[in-house]
Amino acid sequence: MNPLFTSPSLDDFIRLLKAWRFWVLGAIIGAVIGAAFYYIAPPPYRAKATINVDFNFEEAFPANTDRQDFYYLERESRKMVELAWSDDVLGTLNVPIEDLRTGKLTLSQPAEAGWHFYADDSDPQTAAALASAWADAFAEKVQSEIEAGNLNEFIKLDVTQSENLPKERSISISNYLFAGASGFLLLAAFAVLFVTPKTK
Repeated sequence: MNPLFTSPSLDDFIRLLKAWRFWVLGAIIGAVIGAAFYYIAPPPYRAKATINVDFNFEEAFPANTDRQDFYYLERESRKMVELAWSDDVLGTLNVPIEDLRTGKLTLSQPAEAGWHFYADDSDPQTAAALASAWADAFAEKVQSEIEAGNLNEFIKLDVTQSENLPKERSISISNYLFAGASGFLLLAAFAVLFVTPKTK
C-alpha cells in the first residue's frame, strides 16, 4: 500500500497509462451502474410553464439611465419573486406549502423576458398540473398587485406556456451515465495508485 498523501512518482503515472484497457472497461461498468440506478430509482418528472414579463423600461422612465433601469428591474423583480413564493399563491395549489418550498417547485430567470415555473413530481400529469397552476396563480396575483398600485403599472405579463406542458425527467440518464463512469474511474485510479500488487 502506498501512502495516500505521498506525491505520485513517474512510475505511478506509467502504471495509470498502461492500464488503458482497464479504464475503458471501468468506464463501461460505471456507466452501466449509473443506468441501473436511473431505472431502479428514477428522478421525478419535471414540467415547465412560462410567463413572459415585460417591465417596459421606456415607458416607466422616458428619460431613463442605466442606473435607473437597474434599480427598477431589481426592485420590481424582487417584489414579484416574493409574490411567487407567497402563501397566497402557493395556497391555491392544494399541496402542503412546506413540500412546495422544499424542492417540488423551482423558479428560474426572475428578470425581464421569460419566467420559468418548474414543478417536480413522480407523476408527470401532477407535475404539469402544478407548474401550470403555479404560473396562472402568479400571473393573477401580480396583476392584482399592479391594479392595487403595489407594482409598477407598466409591467405586463403574458402567460405563454401553461397548457399541454412537456414533461421530462428532472435529471437525464446521460448525467447518471457520466456520474457512474466518473465515480468508478475515480475509485479505480485510487486503487491503481495506492494499492501495490503482491509480488512473489
